[in-house]
Amino acid sequence: MSSRDDPDQTYREFTEAVNMKPGELSTWLDTDESKHVGWRRKGSGGGETVGHESGRKIIDLLRRKRGQLTEADYKHMRKVVGYVRRHMAQRPSGDVRDTRWRYSLMNWGHDPVKAPLPPPGGPSRKALDRHGTPPKSRRGPAR
Repeated sequence: MSSRDDPDQTYREFTEAVNMKPGELSTWLDTDESKHVGWRRKGSGGGETVGHESGRKIIDLLRRKRGQLTEADYKHMRKVVGYVRRHMAQRPSGDVRDTRWRYSLMNWGHDPVKAPLPPPGGPSRKALDRHGTPPKSRRGPAR
């Protein structure tokens, strides 16, 4: 099995790439900005964009228990990770808050102006904000 097919690695990379919670992403997907960015499949007649559809799948993935995930789910998780990595490498200069680039990434569950979510099982974002990142000696195994 290649590292690309390792479910643990895929899950870890997915949870690092997706920094929006299901409720945040759901609220975002209801906005006009969300609905007007991204690529539409040929012949879709102006229907839902690929990223918007992916966002709905991501919400479902985030709400499911890890044991309920299928191979198709892991495949979509790898697609999300690839998209986020590619587009983060194309970050435009300047303030990106009101850009189509950011909006497109948000459809895929990643808000580039937001701090990343802490890893599963680690301290919460609020705890990190209050106390800062723990010293390396107390962080536990590298993730």
